[in-house]
Amino acid sequence: MKEKQTRSQKHRSNLYMVLRRNAELKEQKATLTLDLMMDNPVGIGDHSTDDFYNNAIEALESLADARDQLEALDDYFDVNS
Repeated sequence: MKEKQTRSQKHRSNLYMVLRRNAELKEQKATLTLDLMMDNPVGIGDHSTDDFYNNAIEALESLADARDQLEALDDYFDVNS
Protein backbone atom coordinates (compact mmCIF):
# COMPACT_ATOMS: atom_id res chain seq x y z
CA MET A 1 0.00 0.00 0.00
CA LYS A 2 1.35 3.39 -0.97
CA GLU A 3 1.91 5.77 1.92
CA LYS A 4 0.44 9.25 1.76
CA GLN A 5 2.86 12.10 1.47
CA THR A 6 2.97 14.41 4.43
CA ARG A 7 2.14 18.04 3.79
CA SER A 8 5.81 18.91 4.21
CA GLN A 9 6.87 16.30 1.65
CA LYS A 10 4.26 17.58 -0.79
CA HIS A 11 5.45 21.18 -0.37
CA ARG A 12 9.03 20.05 -0.89
CA SER A 13 8.06 18.15 -4.03
CA ASN A 14 6.07 21.10 -5.39
CA LEU A 15 8.90 23.52 -4.70
CA TYR A 16 11.36 21.23 -6.47
CA MET A 17 9.11 21.02 -9.55
CA VAL A 18 8.56 24.79 -9.72
CA LEU A 19 12.29 25.51 -9.42
CA ARG A 20 13.17 22.77 -11.91
CA ARG A 21 10.65 23.97 -14.50
CA ASN A 22 11.92 27.53 -14.13
CA ALA A 23 15.52 26.40 -14.75
CA GLU A 24 14.44 24.21 -17.68
CA LEU A 25 12.59 27.14 -19.24
CA LYS A 26 15.64 29.34 -18.82
CA GLU A 27 17.76 26.63 -20.48
CA GLN A 28 15.32 26.32 -23.40
CA LYS A 29 15.17 30.08 -23.93
CA ALA A 30 18.96 30.31 -23.96
CA THR A 31 19.41 27.43 -26.42
CA LEU A 32 16.71 28.87 -28.68
CA THR A 33 18.43 32.24 -28.65
CA LEU A 34 21.82 30.69 -29.47
CA ASP A 35 20.29 28.54 -32.21
CA LEU A 36 18.60 31.56 -33.78
CA MET A 37 21.79 33.57 -33.60
CA MET A 38 23.84 30.81 -35.23
CA ASP A 39 21.33 29.56 -37.79
CA ASN A 40 19.38 32.69 -38.67
CA PRO A 41 21.23 35.84 -37.61
CA VAL A 42 19.25 37.94 -40.11
CA GLY A 43 16.17 37.36 -37.96
CA ILE A 44 17.82 39.24 -35.11
CA GLY A 45 17.14 42.62 -36.71
CA ASP A 46 19.09 45.85 -36.91
CA HIS A 47 21.71 45.25 -34.27
CA SER A 48 25.31 46.27 -34.28
CA THR A 49 28.05 43.69 -34.11
CA ASP A 50 28.56 44.57 -30.45
CA ASP A 51 24.87 43.96 -29.76
CA PHE A 52 25.10 40.60 -31.51
CA TYR A 53 28.14 39.50 -29.50
CA ASN A 54 26.71 40.81 -26.22
CA ASN A 55 23.45 38.97 -26.85
CA ALA A 56 25.36 35.78 -27.62
CA ILE A 57 27.42 36.11 -24.44
CA GLU A 58 24.27 36.80 -22.42
CA ALA A 59 22.55 33.72 -23.87
CA LEU A 60 25.57 31.55 -23.11
CA GLU A 61 25.73 32.84 -19.53
CA SER A 62 22.02 32.17 -19.15
CA LEU A 63 22.46 28.62 -20.47
CA ALA A 64 25.35 27.92 -18.09
CA ASP A 65 23.40 29.40 -15.18
CA ALA A 66 20.34 27.28 -15.97
CA ARG A 67 22.41 24.10 -16.16
CA ASP A 68 24.12 25.00 -12.87
CA GLN A 69 20.70 25.52 -11.31
CA LEU A 70 19.48 22.12 -12.51
CA GLU A 71 22.57 20.43 -11.11
CA ALA A 72 22.26 22.29 -7.81
CA LEU A 73 18.59 21.32 -7.54
CA ASP A 74 19.37 17.66 -8.07
CA ASP A 75 22.15 17.82 -5.50
CA TYR A 76 20.15 19.74 -2.91
CA PHE A 77 16.98 17.71 -3.27
CA ASP A 78 19.00 14.47 -3.58
CA VAL A 79 16.84 13.10 -6.40
CA ASN A 80 19.01 10.00 -6.81
CA SER A 81 18.13 8.51 -3.44
